[in-house]
Amino acid sequence: MSPTVSIILPIHNQADHVAGVVGEYQAALLDLSVPWEIILVENGSRDESAMLCTELATRHANVRALSADHAGWGRAVRAGLAAARGEFLCYTNSARTSGGDLRRALDIGMSRPDRILKAERKQGRAWLRALGSELYNLEARLLFGLRLRDINGTPKLFHRRFAALLDLQRDDDLIDLEFCMVCRRHGYSIAPFDMASRPRHGGRSTTGWRTAMRLYRGALRMRLQN
Repeated sequence: MSPTVSIILPIHNQADHVAGVVGEYQAALLDLSVPWEIILVENGSRDESAMLCTELATRHANVRALSADHAGWGRAVRAGLAAARGEFLCYTNSARTSGGDLRRALDIGMSRPDRILKAERKQGRAWLRALGSELYNLEARLLFGLRLRDINGTPKLFHRRFAALLDLQRDDDLIDLEFCMVCRRHGYSIAPFDMASRPRHGGRSTTGWRTAMRLYRGALRMRLQN
């Protein structure tokens, strides 16, 4: 039976917790009323993530494993979207999304197939990380007119009818900005989904001030190119 929902999880250096995340998500989705699949997209890991993703896919019929040639959040998201078989498509940060939040996003998103669901993270983030996000959101508003509180917030969930979102181009962290720009350009309605910011399931975040500077510069370049 083909899945109704495809959940895309980019995996990068997450060998210490990927099995636990998949187990938590499977438990949260156990009584979901429609068939679903989890697509693990390993991208450029330097640990045992690729091997563990393959093992999880071998053990569980509703888990699939892909491998991208190089690291990149956008590259992994795009690979997952291209391989997904579901009517509803969802991608999220597997290191920080709880099983309960994922399930709540699916329940809300599938009940409103005419809108795109996008998480907006609330309390819980370190002040410096929160400030960096606020500055990025402000930049997106000034450059592109995007009146959104959390450009990078995931889960993001949408129905296949929003076809332009299946043709995203970015291989890097700017894919979330591109996602929101495509929605605005095509008049796609975005429904915010409030979600508390969660600590990582494990591993070490690669997001820091260098990442923030890449986002700020990248957004400016995108504005100059459009």
